[in-house]
Amino acid sequence: MSASLGYLCAAVAALSARPRGRAVSVCLALCGAVVVPFVLLVLTGTAQSEVGVVERSGLLTLRQATPYLPDPRTVGEVTPYLPGMAVFGLPRAVLGESGSLPGLLGDARLWCAATFLGCLWAARRAMRRPVDDTSAVGGGASRGCAVGAFLASPAVALPLCVSGVDLPLTGLLFLALAFAARRRSVAAGLALGAACSLKWTAWPAVAVAVTLLAHHGTIRAAVRAAVVAVGGTVLLVLPSALLSPGPLVQQVFAFPIGRGPFDTPAASPLPGRLLADLGPAGWYAAVALLLGGGLAVVVSLLVRPPHDLMSAADRLAIGLCVAFFLAPAGRFGYLALPVTLAVLARLMGGGARRKEAARDRVVRTSRPARPAPVPAARGAR
Repeated sequence: MSASLGYLCAAVAALSARPRGRAVSVCLALCGAVVVPFVLLVLTGTAQSEVGVVERSGLLTLRQATPYLPDPRTVGEVTPYLPGMAVFGLPRAVLGESGSLPGLLGDARLWCAATFLGCLWAARRAMRRPVDDTSAVGGGASRGCAVGAFLASPAVALPLCVSGVDLPLTGLLFLALAFAARRRSVAAGLALGAACSLKWTAWPAVAVAVTLLAHHGTIRAAVRAAVVAVGGTVLLVLPSALLSPGPLVQQVFAFPIGRGPFDTPAASPLPGRLLADLGPAGWYAAVALLLGGGLAVVVSLLVRPPHDLMSAADRLAIGLCVAFFLAPAGRFGYLALPVTLAVLARLMGGGARRKEAARDRVVRTSRPARPAPVPAARGAR
């Protein structure tokens, strides 16, 4: 209801002839679709089950240095995330639930949203260009309005308000690709390490970012980013892997693909899930198709490596879509991650420099050549 009213007011404001009608329209959409429902849901404690899982993992991390229960008895006690996700549950573990302010500040959705928005801000600063440079969506003000409108869309606003656990992963992956496009290998590796410690679905981004750095920069920069990413992931995941290796494997890797102690709730009728429902042979067929799709994406990285933020985001989005479609278990909501990556890359002007360089080459080649000077005739003096 709140989002519908916000969209309606935004549409009326967009039709206004005032100079700031577009900015007012985006603000109204953000208020109706994000701010109002987010505040109401947080204050009332209404959220999807994964928010409670993240907050419980933060509490378990404080108590036993690992976010996994050794013997979960229900599907709600399973933690299907890597140890880095427990960071967003630490505020609840520290502040508790007594009082309105601790209840608000301890909500994991607040810190997931803050991380996501902080990553977008950092990526925009990394992609900033001189004043005379333009992007595919216009100047800085137009780009900001376009990003704000996308944040108010259901693809981002709905998960931000009700869950939000995938938003930090999306923001960190986009930030890593932005740093890689700017040849900042160490920063890209750090962002990749943080993302890969949240969910193992972020691991394909390492190959995309490293290929982008190798093609757009140098082999040394690509190796440096890979070492930082792998080292950061190991540093964040290894303590829990040593303390509870069995629960980590069962809950993080086996459970999401339908091989855990409980049936995963991710049961959307995607091709991989439909194959897995046919029995053991169907499950192995889905896994084989998944591996084949992953191999095809790797070959595409070698044959035609990405050259800017937009092409890298598209390649990662394609790989994630292949994984989500062909995995033995999945849900349609997972597709919000690749969609967000691809859209943000265009709204931030990730391919503008390549287009401008191509236009400059066309101008230079189409410019008529100067006529050769005619030699002076003998005796002209």
